[in-house]
Amino acid sequence: GPQHCAGCCPRVSLVLCGLLLLLQAPCTLGLTPQAGGHLCRTRPTDLVFVVDSSRSVRPVEFEKVKVFLSQVIESLDVGPNATRVGVVNYASAVKQEFPLRAHGSKASLLRAVRRIQPLSTGTMTGLAIQFAINKAFSDTEGGRARSPDISKVVIVVTDGRPQDSVRDVSARARSVSVGRASDSGPGLRSPLVPTVVSDLCATGDHDCEQVCLSSPGSYTCACREGFTLNSDGKTCNVCSGGGGSSATDLVFLIDGSKSVRPENFELVKKFINQIVDTLDVSDKLAQVGLVQYSSSVRQEFPLGRFHTKKDIKAAVRNMSYMEKGTMTGAALKYLVDNSFTVSSGARPGAQKVGIVFTDGRSQDYINDAAKKAKDLGFKMFAVGVGNAVEDELREIASEPVAEHYFYTADFKTINQIGKRLQKKICVEEDPCACESIVQFQTKVEGMLQALTRKHILSQSKRLAVLENRVV
Repeated sequence: GPQHCAGCCPRVSLVLCGLLLLLQAPCTLGLTPQAGGHLCRTRPTDLVFVVDSSRSVRPVEFEKVKVFLSQVIESLDVGPNATRVGVVNYASAVKQEFPLRAHGSKASLLRAVRRIQPLSTGTMTGLAIQFAINKAFSDTEGGRARSPDISKVVIVVTDGRPQDSVRDVSARARSVSVGRASDSGPGLRSPLVPTVVSDLCATGDHDCEQVCLSSPGSYTCACREGFTLNSDGKTCNVCSGGGGSSATDLVFLIDGSKSVRPENFELVKKFINQIVDTLDVSDKLAQVGLVQYSSSVRQEFPLGRFHTKKDIKAAVRNMSYMEKGTMTGAALKYLVDNSFTVSSGARPGAQKVGIVFTDGRSQDYINDAAKKAKDLGFKMFAVGVGNAVEDELREIASEPVAEHYFYTADFKTINQIGKRLQKKICVEEDPCACESIVQFQTKVEGMLQALTRKHILSQSKRLAVLENRVV
């Protein structure tokens, strides 16, 4: 009968790419050739590869990823009653290349793998894992009913830090019996696994708000200069005064198009008020304005109309939903031409901050207005949800872009963006804010680059040894 392959867990050959495995223990897949042949038989398994094809994965490297997939498939007992294989390709969006039900033979699978093309955008690993959990293993896609006799396995191949959170979806994967690899279970002592598990900071699987310090199998959190660690050991307190001691004019530019939907628009209003709660609202410190847009642009209230958080939050809650098109370009032009003028309540010398929130592709041209906003010195943050287009978010965001644009797949998680965003709204004149943060960040980045170079050299030698073992 079929062997369960205990003790012959994957030995992965993957040059220049990091590998994160989410596997059910005990190990049910094996790539080590068995005596008398190259096939390592398994019990019935539904196996889904989740493959990162973001722009940082160069074409030649993506071809090596496909070779890796083919090597795994060659070593499996493929068939409707044995191992079924599906592939999910992801970058900023998720594309199912083929479901579990699509291919009943090894030859057909290998042809399909060779046809996969990279998407070459961002790195939304959490979104891809969520798709695997919700869709890839469903019965409509060829997944079999849960049973002790059928394994559910996800192999996630990624080359970099995700741009969204993977912690919650990984926990959910474990809760539905797609566990995370560790080196404690039988047959899970692949040389790659201790590296992955011990560096939780590198995988993004932590709750640290600002700085994650890795230790073997664990981590601790720290804060940048000018911030203090809260009692929860994870979040940081913004500089005294909640957002700096200098004047800031902050305008929210909110997408009220019909694709947002009424229930999600209420979540957007909570997101705005979450940020307002962190500000020192007064005539001398923070002022807040709000603009909503759809097929047209509507100023909800200008800068300086309200002088307390309570009044601002009440006005936000009372904002009605426009529910039409998505004219982001027109909204940005309105922001540039009107929102930060003296007649609209803006103060000379105050920092000008714009937060643009959208859930989809603009129906008009955004480039000119986005460029003008940044040329005028406005600090622009771009927040995208759901179908928001990464290229447009990057076009809107100030430099460095990675620090000024945020994305989440689900409106229900935008509060997490709010927590991250509120720490970014700092003011150069505030001695506990930008200057010291930049100095600290530069120092940390230098240290990380040195560590990364050392880690890559070590891992390259280790992977070279593994490549010689795989065949």
